[in-house]
Amino acid sequence: MKETLVVVAHPDLASSKVNQCWINKLSVYADQVTIHDLYASYSSNVINAVSEQILIENHRNLILQFPIYWFNCPPLLKLWLDEVFTYGWAFGCNGLKLKNKKVGLAVSAGIRKSDYASEGRFHASLEDILKPFELTMKYVQANYQSVFAVYGANNEPEAGYGITQEEIDNSARDYIHWMKTSEMLK
Repeated sequence: MKETLVVVAHPDLASSKVNQCWINKLSVYADQVTIHDLYASYSSNVINAVSEQILIENHRNLILQFPIYWFNCPPLLKLWLDEVFTYGWAFGCNGLKLKNKKVGLAVSAGIRKSDYASEGRFHASLEDILKPFELTMKYVQANYQSVFAVYGANNEPEAGYGITQEEIDNSARDYIHWMKTSEMLK
């Protein structure tokens, strides 16, 4: 059994400097981590729920990695959750497959961290926006971990907005550190 399944849900992963950098950094840990790209696996938007459930069961931990997409997750990740976290598997009668499994979120946000604050531009923190994930994981009795986030991922530092390549590289190092601190990676 591998340590951690990282479900990556990025609609345009090829153009994502942050998520690509994270995946490249994670590839060093291939003996412990499985990277599962939803958009590459399900371009037709038809999820094989049983296959996904088996994949989750074969890992001790689960990370959902995605960009914040209209203050939520990308649509395929929402569909994946609806199709995979089913009654009798994730919750309800005998639905204990996620019980006590560590689950975390690794997200990239295109805007600045200051925009995600009660006094910021949108008057909501990133934790507020991601609250449905926390509640879902509590509902399925998973062990919800803290959120790992990087801000300014739209990457326009020359306009005074976004992050540099050095900051992206540092975020990948910090992502690994977060996984180790959360004991999702040895």
